[in-house]
Amino acid sequence: MTAPAPAEPTPADRRRWARYLVEERAEGAVYQRLAQRRTGEERDILLSLADAERRHEQHWLDLLGDEPVKLPKAGVRSRLLGWMAGRFGSIFVLALAQSAEARSPYDEERWATPAMRADERVHYEVVRGLAARGRRRLSGSFRAAVFGANDGLVSNLALVLGIGATGVSSGFVLFSGIAGLLAGALSMGAGEFVSVRSQRELLAATEANEDAAASAADLDIDENELALVYRARGMDPDEALERARRIVAAARAGVQRSVTGPIHVHGGDDHEIVGSDWTAALSSFLLFASGAIVPVLPWLFGLAGTTAIVVALILVGVALLSTGAMVGILSGGPPLKRALRQLAIGFGAAAVTYALGLVFGVSAL
Repeated sequence: MTAPAPAEPTPADRRRWARYLVEERAEGAVYQRLAQRRTGEERDILLSLADAERRHEQHWLDLLGDEPVKLPKAGVRSRLLGWMAGRFGSIFVLALAQSAEARSPYDEERWATPAMRADERVHYEVVRGLAARGRRRLSGSFRAAVFGANDGLVSNLALVLGIGATGVSSGFVLFSGIAGLLAGALSMGAGEFVSVRSQRELLAATEANEDAAASAADLDIDENELALVYRARGMDPDEALERARRIVAAARAGVQRSVTGPIHVHGGDDHEIVGSDWTAALSSFLLFASGAIVPVLPWLFGLAGTTAIVVALILVGVALLSTGAMVGILSGGPPLKRALRQLAIGFGAAAVTYALGLVFGVSAL
């Protein structure tokens, strides 16, 4: 429903309505394209959001009276979201859409209805909820990816700058960088392997089995003792007692149990959650190496001295800014702030080792 306007619309108002129209149309297309890459509940939610955007679009069409002959282009953000939604349909699109929904222009727009303003606030919460689902699915692997690549970038940049500042030959700096890459990547891979393997072995040692239930038919005592098995696994007393009674009754009747399996207090397959030790090790090795190779590239391509150091700083700076901005986008925070924070941390660590290299280089002279 169109809200009553306090005055006749001006040409500026009509231009603004046209801009709102194309933005609503672009946002609806984003949700429509995302829905095509989803199934189940998420697909239904995204289609509902697309329908809501069409209602808003119709509001501006009604005010304009008809489709304008010439419409402005949608904003860069909306066009980028549309392009990404059609090709990736990833958490990045939802995270960017969340940021877009947080900045509704309708709060100060007199021609927008109260319902539209309320819709925009609801849309933000809905998109934030969908993005949160993706963040939870991505959190473990994303943390490992950022940690591994960033560790390789910063540690090897610090190493080559510290070695280079001592005044040694470019060949020695290159050798140190490659050695640092291999040592760090192997250390990361081995550490991740041991960590995941140890966790899997710990879970295996605590995994529930059904030995007690298999002996239920031979029990010559009350089923309460069998209930203690399930209480020890985390069940409440009443549920444990009820399960024990069913098992004992079925066993005494000669019925083979087929519907009850090992009890996991937290649900799901813990081994699947932990993942493969070899996969984790290889991923950590490659992620660290992908970051650690960047600071070495100038020396690898024959640069030396100050030129190599400056190029290394530029390459690593771009990489740090990119990973920081990515963290900002996915976390729903300001990308620029996260990018600058990542850059400051990385360059701060490198500056310390470079200063130490200068000190030791002067001392050696």
